[in-house]
Amino acid sequence: MTHSRVALLCALGIDNFGSGLFLPLALVYVTQVVGVPLAMAGTAVTLGTVGGLVVPPLAGRLVDRVGPRTVVIGAQLLQAAGAGAYLVAGGPGPVVVAAVLLATGQQLFYSSLFVLIADVAGDVPKDRPFAEAGMVRAGCFGLGGLTAGALLTWAGPAGYRVAVALDALTFCVAALILLFFVRLARPARAHAERPVRVLRNRPYLALILFSGLFGLSLDFFLIGMPVFVLDRLHGPAWLPGAILALLTVLTSVGGTLALRLTARLTRIAAMRAGSALFAVWCLVSLGVLLVPAGWQVVYLLASTLVFAAGDLVFGPRSGALAEAAAPPVARGRYLAAYQYAFTVAQVIAPVVVALFSVADWLPWVLVGACAGLAVAGLGTLGSRLPASAVAPGQS
Repeated sequence: MTHSRVALLCALGIDNFGSGLFLPLALVYVTQVVGVPLAMAGTAVTLGTVGGLVVPPLAGRLVDRVGPRTVVIGAQLLQAAGAGAYLVAGGPGPVVVAAVLLATGQQLFYSSLFVLIADVAGDVPKDRPFAEAGMVRAGCFGLGGLTAGALLTWAGPAGYRVAVALDALTFCVAALILLFFVRLARPARAHAERPVRVLRNRPYLALILFSGLFGLSLDFFLIGMPVFVLDRLHGPAWLPGAILALLTVLTSVGGTLALRLTARLTRIAAMRAGSALFAVWCLVSLGVLLVPAGWQVVYLLASTLVFAAGDLVFGPRSGALAEAAAPPVARGRYLAAYQYAFTVAQVIAPVVVALFSVADWLPWVLVGACAGLAVAGLGTLGSRLPASAVAPGQS
């Protein structure tokens, strides 16, 4: 592993540690510290998130023009400004400004990050570099969440402001590491040919769509499981945190193992397997309604193993396929567009979770059906993408 790859992983770890400190507490911070009512706070944060949706096309063009490292550094500084704006916010208006800055920085970051990982890795299959980055980010995000809990326990309400300040600091430190220690193995080069626009590349659009059907499960897990456990099953208050902690441990240590176990599968086949596991997870989780109350905790923790397996199998392969299937002249624009698979899922997931108010089974059936559609759709896609992109990468 090169020095630049190590430096990049360190920067990503520091970045995600800071995000773990603050992102899970953002809405609580706005209500408890800034003093904005919950309904107004939720609206303000949502407006910021929606505002960030316009960023990927602009980010993609920037990446293709100036290179991914410059854009990622800019994204880090923009997120630092967003966290700083939260720190000084005193009402709904400043909260909207902070949320827009943070969401814009996040979208800019995710729209350029995977091109940066690919360029730092050099001329090798990208499955393993993406898996390593995912492991580091998951582990450090979880560590940040634990640190935030400790801060609130020891420092009380003042711990919120400490968490926000540390979040801003971590973004700055990560940007400095990228600036001084990360060098690209494949510098950005000018190309004479004109690429096919993403909107005209139907196979790539289909890849975005089917990845989005999978991505809905990810966001449903994060925001839907606490609602299901606490509001519908009336489970113990600590259980959602325990489920998330278990997932964090598994995804932070299992990425490269999952690659080795699926090394003989094409990227499409691995993604179909991951989607199928998510569909199974939905069915298994729905089955908890038939389990005696005394066994529900163990049952839900066990079902998280199925979810983690699907995430580990799908995640690195999807990123590697999206990168390999993109024309080199327009990788920035293509990978930025690919992020819509997950940003749109973030917008849709709360609506799906709200369907618990209609019936306990309805969200599970809907999310499971989407995962099943991803399995079927990806099965038709392999022959329409470049064979070199679909072929299994070395793990």
